[in-house]
Amino acid sequence: MNAERVARVLPGIRGLSLGLAVVTAEVLVLGLHLASSTATYTDPLALAYPFVWVNAALLGVWFADVPDAVGRRRLAAGVVAGGYLLVLAYFGGVLSPGYGLVGGADTASPGWYVSSGLPPGYGPAAVYESALATVVLVPYKLAGYATLAYLVYGTVVDAVRTGVAGVLGLLSCVSCSWPVLAALVSGVAGSGSAVAAATMDQSLGLSTVVFVVTVALLAWRPTFG
Repeated sequence: MNAERVARVLPGIRGLSLGLAVVTAEVLVLGLHLASSTATYTDPLALAYPFVWVNAALLGVWFADVPDAVGRRRLAAGVVAGGYLLVLAYFGGVLSPGYGLVGGADTASPGWYVSSGLPPGYGPAAVYESALATVVLVPYKLAGYATLAYLVYGTVVDAVRTGVAGVLGLLSCVSCSWPVLAALVSGVAGSGSAVAAATMDQSLGLSTVVFVVTVALLAWRPTFG
């Protein structure tokens, strides 16, 4: 990241004011939840993790310099980023086999429902269950995984542009696999009860650290060639 790019992406007074407004809004939302909820939280950090994900995602998109791409380059980058998003969704518990594939009740009816009462960022979580697939849309994971896929898209465009050396560098991009490995450790598969269990998942701290580091590396994106 050269000095010119740093100067371009650093926020001015308006950017700093916007960031302060976002953090203030998050604190107010969390405070309202704590004031109205009867739940007891033994780990205050667990309440902050979703906001760390969302804020890191916003900063990653802000700082990332995603080059323009056309034709096959855009298609190739889109395919890789889409596949990466599906892998994250699967190992992160967003997408999992439905009740028909895991020996569930055949009489269950597919459909959407909302898991409410969860802390901000964890909820409200929308859940879809069917015989083929279960989808758990947790807000902080949606923001985080979508950002990672966007940054990987930019990384692929850069790699293809720099030729064979860049493609080899992409294939050896260890940081790209960190979120997948962290999801294996802290990922939650299932639906409503699994979403609730994720609230106090102790290993979420590890995933949060890995996510922030990965966003920083992919947003910075040193030249592959």
